Amino acid sequence: MFRGLREASLAYCGPRRKKEEKVTVEENKRVVRRFYDEVLNSKAIDVLPELAVADYEEHDMLPGQGTGLAGLRDRVTMLTDAIDQRFTVEDIIAEGDRVVVRWTTKATQVGEFLGIPATGKSYTIPGIDIYRLQDDKMAEHWHVVDMLSMLQQLGVIPTPETAQ
Repeated sequence: MFRGLREASLAYCGPRRKKEEKVTVEENKRVVRRFYDEVLNSKAIDVLPELAVADYEEHDMLPGQGTGLAGLRDRVTMLTDAIDQRFTVEDIIAEGDRVVVRWTTKATQVGEFLGIPATGKSYTIPGIDIYRLQDDKMAEHWHVVDMLSMLQQLGVIPTPETAQ
């Protein structure tokens, strides 16, 4: 009889853990989606404390970007002041405490960015971001962005066609 009770107890605990993990994964995706929709696209920087931890860690900092939540605010301000852009989330995939976003942005450089004076030119580039979440907030960020294509479309560096 004890064996049957133990098996029933294990069977009961197993699915509950998976359901809890699924809820957390879905919540993590929702937090990251809010970052794109509300902060990057709608420029609602004031919601950042709801979405990121105080000691947020950026692994690919922009020049002049600070650390922590204040550094994330710096980064978003640099991006939104210099670039009029709209992110389209193409894919959002999550497992455990990680969320991966594949995106495309259509943008126009309207201010100085990375030391490049405003060009007024538009560009479209893809990118991939990886976030680690902690306590339902973004805690770390890594990314891969097609900077070469962006710089070529802005006319800062030549394209293969114009380099000849």
